[in-house]
Amino acid sequence: MGYSFKPAMCSVVKTVVQALNAQRLWQRIEDLSCFTEPARPWTRRAFTPLHGQSRVWLQEQMQAAGMEVRQDEAGNLIGSLRGRDPDAPPVVTGSHSDTVVDGGRFDGIVGVLAGIELAHALQDAGVQPLRTFEVIDFLSEEPSDYGISCVGSRALAGVLEADMLASTNDTGETLAQGIARIGGQHHKLDKVRRLPGSVAAFLELHIEQGPVLEARAIPVGVVSHLVGIRRVQITVQGRPDHAGTTPMDLRCDALVAAARLIDACYQQAKALNQPDVYVVATVGRVDVQPNVPNAVPGRVEMVLELRSDQESVLASFPELLLQAQEEKLRELGVSLSTRELSRAPVTHCDPAIMQLIRDSARQCGYDSLTLPSGAGHDAVYMARIAPMGMVFVPCLNGRSHCPEEWLDIDQLMAGTQVLAASMMHLLMQ
Repeated sequence: MGYSFKPAMCSVVKTVVQALNAQRLWQRIEDLSCFTEPARPWTRRAFTPLHGQSRVWLQEQMQAAGMEVRQDEAGNLIGSLRGRDPDAPPVVTGSHSDTVVDGGRFDGIVGVLAGIELAHALQDAGVQPLRTFEVIDFLSEEPSDYGISCVGSRALAGVLEADMLASTNDTGETLAQGIARIGGQHHKLDKVRRLPGSVAAFLELHIEQGPVLEARAIPVGVVSHLVGIRRVQITVQGRPDHAGTTPMDLRCDALVAAARLIDACYQQAKALNQPDVYVVATVGRVDVQPNVPNAVPGRVEMVLELRSDQESVLASFPELLLQAQEEKLRELGVSLSTRELSRAPVTHCDPAIMQLIRDSARQCGYDSLTLPSGAGHDAVYMARIAPMGMVFVPCLNGRSHCPEEWLDIDQLMAGTQVLAASMMHLLMQ
């Protein structure tokens, strides 16, 4: 599929872009933000009743924009606006409506609600595109309580594997059971999978989650590639003992060993960074047992998350870390075991889609900057199905995954206009 700007088509694009309603979009963001745990704004975890309630509201908004709405067997919420050619592969946008704990009010939902606003603008302008237009609220883009992220988009790409479905949360419920509990059918995921070529293109609007665009006063980012992400669970097994009666030289303290691993992880990631090599490593989840003041920690489970744009680093970082620390950990009397939770490769955006976004930004009167994404997105898995691109907008001080996350309405509309213009060129040819 080629992407070109045709004069006759540009008038239709302009009509739809002008029909976008900033106040309507902003009000929807305000309304969806209200679905949060009151004591922990903004927290709306996938698989919770609160997330389910927000999706009832989302379905109503899709319907108000003229879309047909359904939830697929993987738990994705999908709004569709039929095109004139039902046989033409659809053009798809979307993101996610779940959040991390104490997260932000724009991460994810901007991409879903901007898609709904485009559908509403099409309806207001009386324009029916050639291709069907879909907006998807993907299930659980953020790491779920089962340890798996991008659940819905993995399913669409056909890579939600059996071992992932068997992963459990703290209550022992499996991911498969969680999907069933919210109305999905994990045993029918073959119906969800979309084959390459079944989608004409996928575009996602998102806040940058970094400081580059704001620092350079550039309103639109054109994403070049997304880093690969690998998550590994590391279990350190020591021996629980009485904290008052066990001499220091006779302890097998699992938390001391874990602390050494965490520090070594930090130092190894710093050492690997180069001007042309991006590496970040984080141990952001730690479970200590028995986790009481008067007992020597006997067991620690932690999750190492590695992000890099180098496949060789993704393939070797955890193994090299453990190998380098093996002797020191043996001296502490602990043993280690590992389990890979997930792995996503480095993903490159489609060059033609990137150029389309640049051209759309210029037509809308905005400067743009090409930059990579250090965050994971559902776009990673949609790239397995269709040509993929992402539009970034700045966020205040580059902050994200925190309550201070913010963008202004003008910044939001710049991204929405560029997304809409790009989508329209795809929808009309």
